[in-house]
Amino acid sequence: MEYIATQRLARMATVAVDGQPDVAPVGFRFDGTDFFVGGRALRRTLKYKNVKTAPLVALALDDFTTGERLSPRGLKIHGHGEVVERPEGGEWIRITPKRSWSWGIEEPTFQGDDYVITSRP
Repeated sequence: MEYIATQRLARMATVAVDGQPDVAPVGFRFDGTDFFVGGRALRRTLKYKNVKTAPLVALALDDFTTGERLSPRGLKIHGHGEVVERPEGGEWIRITPKRSWSWGIEEPTFQGDDYVITSRP
């Protein structure tokens, strides 16, 4: 939760009806359970059109920590996307996480030369 609160930008992946993947940088909000992606002219975007026809999505948040060794950290989420109306107005894409992976957040990114990834159902 603390890591998510420090992030302002994510990458959202969707899949078109013809199978073509698409990834887009997005701003987001997180309510403690679901992620919400909005945007200007949302209905004209591929992410909006793709979620309406194929609701499986992925979201990635990542950055680097500095120190003695440059260490990547991040969070990857697979989930279900749907277009919803938010109470503050406008349409948003709600992403309900189904599975997540993280690295460098709860544990160091590297243990010796091994890369550490944590998975959660």
